[in-house]
Amino acid sequence: MSAFNNRPNLYVWIAILLLGMGVGVAGVINVLLNGHAQVYNVTREIPWGILIATYVFLVVSSTGLCLISSLGHVFGMKQFEFIGKRAIILAILTLLCGFGAIAMELNHPIRMGIYAITSPNFSSAIWWMGTLYGIYLMFLCAEFYFLMRGMHKGAFTMGVLGFTAAVSAHSNLGAVFGLLEARAFWHGSFLPIYFIVSALVSGCALIGMIVYFNHKSSGAPMPQKYRDFMDSLGRLQILCLMTLIFFVIWKIIPGIYGHPPGKYEATMAIINGPFAFNFWFFEVLLGLVIPLCILFPKTTRTPVGVMYAGLSSTVGIFFMRYDLVIVGQLVSMREGTAELVDGLLQYSPSATELAIVIGSISTCLFLYTLAERLLPLDPDEY
Repeated sequence: MSAFNNRPNLYVWIAILLLGMGVGVAGVINVLLNGHAQVYNVTREIPWGILIATYVFLVVSSTGLCLISSLGHVFGMKQFEFIGKRAIILAILTLLCGFGAIAMELNHPIRMGIYAITSPNFSSAIWWMGTLYGIYLMFLCAEFYFLMRGMHKGAFTMGVLGFTAAVSAHSNLGAVFGLLEARAFWHGSFLPIYFIVSALVSGCALIGMIVYFNHKSSGAPMPQKYRDFMDSLGRLQILCLMTLIFFVIWKIIPGIYGHPPGKYEATMAIINGPFAFNFWFFEVLLGLVIPLCILFPKTTRTPVGVMYAGLSSTVGIFFMRYDLVIVGQLVSMREGTAELVDGLLQYSPSATELAIVIGSISTCLFLYTLAERLLPLDPDEY
């Protein structure tokens, strides 16, 4: 049962999403009329802004949904099988909306697509990112088709291929950052693995929310099958969160130890600099500590508790993506830069950038809401 069986609730929800989509359309029109240079706050020094962070957030979410859903029809964990169709359709939508966000960051996305096919650069991590995510999208669509038709062998095959493509594409996304030797905060082999771990946290968080909201009825209790699943999902989320905490700690230590040039300044910007509030409040408290405090006790590891833990994690992980993308560019690579404040470059998203972020997320949620209303996503409806 959907939480929006009550029509007034559904109408309010759709109205909010349509408003968010309208804000996004206004942002897109502003970009098309005035150009990137006039309406975005990105610069030559900080060329990647919040739209890149939103792209990373959405495609990370897609990967996490794919990986967690694979536990059911790929790895045979029965309690995860029933979430397959919902997780895969949301994985497709988050990936497509992520593509939309990054397309608005590019000056010529159509030209980029044409030259990526006609003149590929096999030594470019960004070329491989686009190619691998395109392959991943095809496998997701095929997997969803087989799931909808009840063709379990086909769903298994596409699930295995989709799982492989998801890990390949997502680790390559980490390599897009990690291979940049000039950006000390990103450089190294850490990020590809870190992205996979954080994707699992995102997947657990989103699945917990969609299961809760799609089985919350007007007063009727959630079936025991789903309550047991939410408990299992909460336990899995504990493991993923604790692993992510381990990675976050080891993301900070190399940036402090020995004061490595460039990496140290960026790391200190997170610990006690301009991004300290984002890090300690959103990343650590909302993204990691509060979800663990909710999920550890059996008394609060209820369906509603798992949902709130997922919501808190999702908000925290969005800021985790934003901080990673922006902080990695705060240390100037050019001598004599005049725009430094306390030795760091400055960036804050423009109203147009924020409008497109709101529009991207609203579009994803709106399309998923339509899918819930129009498609048979319950496991007994083939």
